[in-house]
Amino acid sequence: MTSAIPPETKATWSALFARPHRGVAIVLAGGVAVYATNVYLTTTLLPSAVREIGGEQYFALAMSGFLIASVITSMFVRRAIDRLGPFGAYAIALSAFAVGSAVAALAPTMTVFLLGRVLQGLGGGLITGLGFSMVRLAMPENLRSRAIGLVSAMWGVGNIVGPLLGGLFAQLDAWRAAFWLLVVLCLLLLLLAYRSLPTRDRRNPTGRIPLGSLIFLTLSVASVSAGSIVEVRWVSWSLFDIGLLALVPFVLTDRRAREGVLPQFTYARGSALKWVYIGLALLVIGSTIETYIPFFGQALGDLSPLWAGLLGAVLSWGWSLGGILSSSIERPRLKASARIVGPVVLGIGLAVYGLLQVASPTIAVIIWWYVVLFLAGLGIGIAFVHNVTAAMSSTDDPEEAMQASAGANSVQLISTAFGAAVTGFAVNFSISSGDAFASRTLAFVMASIVLLGAVLTASTIRRGRSATMSGLISESTSAASESTS
Repeated sequence: MTSAIPPETKATWSALFARPHRGVAIVLAGGVAVYATNVYLTTTLLPSAVREIGGEQYFALAMSGFLIASVITSMFVRRAIDRLGPFGAYAIALSAFAVGSAVAALAPTMTVFLLGRVLQGLGGGLITGLGFSMVRLAMPENLRSRAIGLVSAMWGVGNIVGPLLGGLFAQLDAWRAAFWLLVVLCLLLLLLAYRSLPTRDRRNPTGRIPLGSLIFLTLSVASVSAGSIVEVRWVSWSLFDIGLLALVPFVLTDRRAREGVLPQFTYARGSALKWVYIGLALLVIGSTIETYIPFFGQALGDLSPLWAGLLGAVLSWGWSLGGILSSSIERPRLKASARIVGPVVLGIGLAVYGLLQVASPTIAVIIWWYVVLFLAGLGIGIAFVHNVTAAMSSTDDPEEAMQASAGANSVQLISTAFGAAVTGFAVNFSISSGDAFASRTLAFVMASIVLLGAVLTASTIRRGRSATMSGLISESTSAASESTS
């Protein structure tokens, strides 16, 4: 069984899947693929489940409960690795996810189904966090970009496989069998993890559980998520405001904690990590537009459920391809450029998509929807990989680097929950003016958020280069002065 990172080899895809790394790569990527597939699978199957077991009023909670549970446990990734070791952490995560899937498969009522979804979320938050954090522990440095590219591409795989499997099981009127399939996949990954991951690399966890930070963050995510589905506008805005305001005590509490939700050096003056996280958050928020793309594909283009689902999927297809292509970039300057180019491509793509949102579109316009969304997805993949690696590279300390990687996963999950809420607000407050106006408004709002992220990232990178240049000049001046003396 693997106990140490093998010596570095040439950074190629074949090297990533060579014998020393193959099992680990499959476990890391497979866990995220199962999580992502579950997200889109459940979205497709929920109408069938509701028809059988009822509970229409809790429809939205099936997703928000899962996301909130994922956000909470994503913050325990480092402690799980420290206390249980790599395999032990994966064993807990996959077991919780499998049990939650089994509960959902057996659920006689929506209440029990929601319990299963929460259990899935508790396991899922750990699975996705481990997928990124273990890259630093289990992969040599020169293969980390490849590994992160592979792991991030699994979101696209989930968006392809999830709707197709969900549609198939729904067509067969066998939605419960889909959740049993997830149980089987978890058990297979658990067996591979036992064969591939270290079982004895354990350390004593330091610090305390950041309970105060968790309370305020959970309140924030829960309030914003609830506000996006409440029909009474003043209540909706009040919940949204409470959610945003709760971020203030979260930051104040987290920065004072010995061990917070985010690494402590995130809040240090001059730290670039906070800006990496903000850029990543705005990029992920922009990507959540895919939640409503199938809906408007049917409403405006009169697409069938299958083709409307594929319209939403092409964004993630582009994400997957962009991540794979971008992961081969090795020059630091090009990596930094990718973090700027990616959100620019996504923002422009979403803006063009918004301009194409018209009632009764022609076939040509619908084809352009697919093309533009695929190109927009490329932007996500181009930037995502290098935002995560920038977080890991923000420190030379291996322990802090692992924290930064786990923090990147937490940021992604939190941003997904916030993004889902933002899309809900944008649609709910514009839908009265018609589907085309609502879809256009949503696209322009998300494009604006993403382009703001591009501006902030460019500014941060420019400041970092200026600081580096100033330091080099200062060192050169000091060296010259000493030589003269």
